Amino acid sequence: MTVYFIGAGPGAPDLITLRGRDVIARCSVCLYAGSLVPEELLAHAPTDANIIDTAPLHLDQIMGHMTAAHALGQDVARVHSGDPSLYGAIGEQMRRLDLLEIPYEIVPGVPAFAAASAALKREFTLPGISQTVILTRTSVRASDMPPGEELAELARAKATLAVHLSVNNMARVVRDLVPHYGEDCPVAVAYRVSWPDELILRGTLADIRDKVKEAGITRTALILVGPVLGDAGAFEDSKLYDATHHHVLRPRNHARGQDSR
Repeated sequence: MTVYFIGAGPGAPDLITLRGRDVIARCSVCLYAGSLVPEELLAHAPTDANIIDTAPLHLDQIMGHMTAAHALGQDVARVHSGDPSLYGAIGEQMRRLDLLEIPYEIVPGVPAFAAASAALKREFTLPGISQTVILTRTSVRASDMPPGEELAELARAKATLAVHLSVNNMARVVRDLVPHYGEDCPVAVAYRVSWPDELILRGTLADIRDKVKEAGITRTALILVGPVLGDAGAFEDSKLYDATHHHVLRPRNHARGQDSR
């Protein structure tokens, strides 16, 4: 018996990995986050599977279902949104499974920031602009940010930012970022990216808060900030595919030969 923590991806049913889909298909018990995981994924579960929406459950109740399945020798698909490594709340579940000596595995998934990059048709790491992506959030009722990880501190790097779980804190986000990025810095807010009702708002730090309020977005949105979201024609090309650039798979002599043709 094994508990499988499965990343369901950002929302579109076909963005789950093949491994994740196949694990769901062979598990007798499926625990899924009903508010964030599309119901279409449950169609992969066996017809006689025990399917449980964990959205209204607390941790002890969720663990109760896992221990009951363990006693019966039933594999469990614990399906989370996005990738379990990011704000997945799997740490406390794994610690309890360790104490109970119940085996588990993790199946990675497509994270929301990757789906947002695809929707925006933007690369988050561009030569001379940004080579760093910071995945973070702001303090909310559930938990505060650790010392030194406040948004105003992270903003000093001027990297590409993917700010999770913070669309209700837009005033604070703008306040903390403007001193480092400037009011004209491009911003995108990706609401339910890859879902049928996906909405992408584009703006700047100066006007994005008003656009979010006008759209009525209060949850399930990712805030993306950085110059990489600006005019794509203004950026320099990567050296990776430059004809004059050589590396182990394209030696200098080979590159010269190609140039001389």
